[in-house]
Amino acid sequence: MKRHGGQILVDQLVLRGVERVFSVPGESFLAALDGLHGAGIANIVCRHEGGAAMMAEAHGKLTGRPGVLFVTRGPGAANAASGLHVARQDSTPMVAFVGQIARGHRDREAFQEVDYRAFMGPLVKWAAEVEDTARLPEYVARAFNVAMSGRPGPVVLALPEDMLSDIAQVPDIPASVPAPPQVAAPQVDALLAVLDGAERPLVVAGGPGWSPQAAADLARFAERFDLPVAVSFRRQGHMDNRHPNYVGDLGVGMNPGLAARLRDADPVIALGTRLGDTATAGYTLIDPAAPGRRIVHVHPDPDELGRVWRADPAIAVPAPQMLTVLAHARPPEVPWGAWTRDARADYEAWTRPRETPGTVKMERVITWLNDTLPEDAILTNGAGNYAAFLHRYFRFKRFGTQLAPTSGSMGYGFPAAVAASLQHPDRTVVCLAGDGCFQMTLNEMSTAIQHGATPIVIVANNGRYGTIRMHQEKTYPGRVSGTDLTNPDFAALARAYGGHGEVVTDGAGFADAFARATSAGVPSVIELKLDPEALSTAMTLSETRAAGRGN
Repeated sequence: MKRHGGQILVDQLVLRGVERVFSVPGESFLAALDGLHGAGIANIVCRHEGGAAMMAEAHGKLTGRPGVLFVTRGPGAANAASGLHVARQDSTPMVAFVGQIARGHRDREAFQEVDYRAFMGPLVKWAAEVEDTARLPEYVARAFNVAMSGRPGPVVLALPEDMLSDIAQVPDIPASVPAPPQVAAPQVDALLAVLDGAERPLVVAGGPGWSPQAAADLARFAERFDLPVAVSFRRQGHMDNRHPNYVGDLGVGMNPGLAARLRDADPVIALGTRLGDTATAGYTLIDPAAPGRRIVHVHPDPDELGRVWRADPAIAVPAPQMLTVLAHARPPEVPWGAWTRDARADYEAWTRPRETPGTVKMERVITWLNDTLPEDAILTNGAGNYAAFLHRYFRFKRFGTQLAPTSGSMGYGFPAAVAASLQHPDRTVVCLAGDGCFQMTLNEMSTAIQHGATPIVIVANNGRYGTIRMHQEKTYPGRVSGTDLTNPDFAALARAYGGHGEVVTDGAGFADAFARATSAGVPSVIELKLDPEALSTAMTLSETRAAGRGN
């Protein structure tokens, strides 16, 4: 059957089980929009390509399958780059289709012309341009395979508009059915041999490709071997934080006690994580040039092994597959029980709330959420000091309940919450956002209204870019420049979009406000008016400034 390129493309998506795509429409891919008409694939039309890309990335995190994005050429692709960067750093599978000028107009700086191989290549795993309509099935098949292989990540396919509208007769290519990775007995034996006789082991779990079963296997492995388990930045859903072997997260603003344990640990068992600069405090806790301890690195991508760390052994398999075996392995004599108990005690002490100034206190809000939300509630956030309260005081209880950018991207939390609510309409979805963070993508409120998403956004409003102000006060105390914000009435803005909005000026009213937001049945915003002194979990603004002056 002869079809235009847009129909051929969409038919490949149908074969791969794609149920939802995220887009901002453009005239450069009208044929693809025509292909989506009647295809049974929901087209979530967004208000900005950055928000659409972050929704697609969040969808990939939630499902473990590539999130799919459609954006137009030039400005549309440039706007989407922020979400592609999140997908790359977070190892999230994603396929982005980008409109392109007609093939005959190349190299004339035609309207919105961009070389996507050069522009997107450093941001993604693979960037290509489809020259021939008949090769669309081949390119789409490869795009999905690359997005999922090894270390997952984003792929970009540029689509010249005349190529999409051309007619071709070509067979479809069904989705690949990859064989499950197999863990070899010598790999398991090599890992267990490292633990035999160890005194200060530390497991660091992270990376992509996890599942509820993998989280359960990690807990079983930790129990059987009495191992302390830390997780990398914003991977707290990889293990129930209430488990006695869970000892905290290695990330921005990490527990100093846990940082000291990573510095002293030998061996470090890295399961799925890249063990990057955030997890190692800028490589100060472990120096790649002189690690000073044995590192066992289990990672699905052989090209990742040895790139930063000398691993002994380096095991190129997905961590969840390794854990399937380790969960039932026979433990050695365990001389590190006290080490594990002390690490857990450090974590529990660290998560006892430290009071901050003001009538609305973030530590109390997070504690209330921790004690009240259903265990399967999904919490999202972008970047900012407000997120440190969530990381420190909330105990994630199930896999798939934390949705946050390890890349540290501002504006991520709200689009991610929209994607989560669409994927799981039966679950509570809560977005934590700072006043600066929320304003980067709050225009997606109309996307949520249009498509029936109902996330609850808690806006921590302290009138500034708090993280940057914190660093500013530490480095140039009292010399404020570029960090103060003038904000809208967030609650009124939510109502203007058709959502529910409230302002909380006294923490005692938060629970009732949250109950009303839950029952509203529309996207909701609860704006928290914070004391300007409440800068971080550890120090007030005045304390931070004083410390900066002391340096």
